[in-house]
Amino acid sequence: MIKVSFQKENLRHYKILCLGAHSDDIEIGCGGTILRFLKEHTDTEVYWVVFGAHGQRRIEAENSANQFLEGVKKKNIVIHSFKDGFFPYIGGEVKEYFEQLKREYSPDLIFTHYREDLHQDHRLISELTWNSFRDHIILEYEVIKYDGDLGAPNFFVHLDEAICQKKIETIVDCFKTQEGRTWFGRDVFFSLLRIRGLECGAPGKYAEGYYGRKIVF
Repeated sequence: MIKVSFQKENLRHYKILCLGAHSDDIEIGCGGTILRFLKEHTDTEVYWVVFGAHGQRRIEAENSANQFLEGVKKKNIVIHSFKDGFFPYIGGEVKEYFEQLKREYSPDLIFTHYREDLHQDHRLISELTWNSFRDHIILEYEVIKYDGDLGAPNFFVHLDEAICQKKIETIVDCFKTQEGRTWFGRDVFFSLLRIRGLECGAPGKYAEGYYGRKIVF
């Protein structure tokens, strides 16, 4: 197993961009990695964007983002209200925001949706991420759901049980509107973390899996 370090050669802080189509996508897909990264790199700057959240879901998204980014000195949490399930049909509006975003922010690392995700909104966000950011490290995260579209990740981040517990408890506590959904629950989230941990030989047994399509050493 080849290991990659994110240690910087200079003292400049890291800049991370997190992109999620809906409320809770970022947390489910890369929440553990974010928590570990912020623990190990305390001066990290985070730009957190949710594209579609309305009403109570918007409140949940803001609350969760602030909990995951607790202690981050420089953060920007942006919640948009693009219509859930209709992103491909309003792609022009979403694209315009991406054009604005790339002018405003140049991150060291980007987290976005898996390109082969079967949810149309997720796929569009992934496609526009690659269209807009062409000279950045992009890691595509996975969101487990009914569609059965999980693939074979080629990039893993080891997590310990404490971080996994914090990730899952925060998600479950913040997103009360999702209670009762078959894909939403502690056992489901832990199962995927454990499987990915097994696949990459994680010493702490758990991991989040990503798709790193273009990574230059």
